Amino acid sequence: MALAQLQGRVLDYERAGEGPLLLAIMGMSGTQLHWGEPFLAPLRERFEVVVYDHRGVGASSHLDGPITIAEMAEDAAALLRVLGIERAHVLGISMGGMIAQELVLANPQLVETLTLGCTYCGGPGSTYGSADRDELYAAMQAGDRERALRAAFELNLSPEAAADPELWRRVLEIAARRTVAVPVIMAQLGAIAGHDTSARLAQVRAPTLVIHGSVDAMLPVENGRLIASLVPGAQLEILDGVGHLFFWEQPERSADLLSAHALTPA
Repeated sequence: MALAQLQGRVLDYERAGEGPLLLAIMGMSGTQLHWGEPFLAPLRERFEVVVYDHRGVGASSHLDGPITIAEMAEDAAALLRVLGIERAHVLGISMGGMIAQELVLANPQLVETLTLGCTYCGGPGSTYGSADRDELYAAMQAGDRERALRAAFELNLSPEAAADPELWRRVLEIAARRTVAVPVIMAQLGAIAGHDTSARLAQVRAPTLVIHGSVDAMLPVENGRLIASLVPGAQLEILDGVGHLFFWEQPERSADLLSAHALTPA
């Protein structure tokens, strides 16, 4: 664990690997542990990878009250500056992909390439998943942690992956090491509700790859198609039969896609 002292706040981060710098931005209710070694290990052979926890998570600063996606994007920009990084390849998944969109729009000089996974831009044509979230919300309200974890697990993966006991064991292990408090998750939900970059994505000049699973129940694949249509020159990679957390279901392929995009000269 390392702590980056930003102006008025602290972010818990880890920096490892060799090569050009890759900043990975996690999604809602996630921690830096959720990237998983099956995905990070091949990336660290090709990049120096920085992962971090958002405000309210791990040893990062406490989160009291609401926050916006733009504020979380400024956290990411401030982290790069504190670490002395002038430009980075940027990966953002789900809410992290929303943060990455705001990051590249506000600080285009910081972003070498952009990879947006299983994410959403807001505005016309964007859609939330049709998956039934009642069980997840009921478990959260009841304070039943393992029941909530299981409900979220099943929403975030394809049915085939959700049946894998090894993946479920990993979820429980991460939850035992680092939890995200319900008020923090609710603040992140509020930030997502206010996110809309749809009218500004035409301004993005960084080479962009969009990755989305075809059976994503949280943020359907139509969102990936929409983002790819709005970002000039963006590439779109749809992973057939894969759910929201594509980098859990196909970690090596996901790492290869990102690497090929980021390391291929423009």
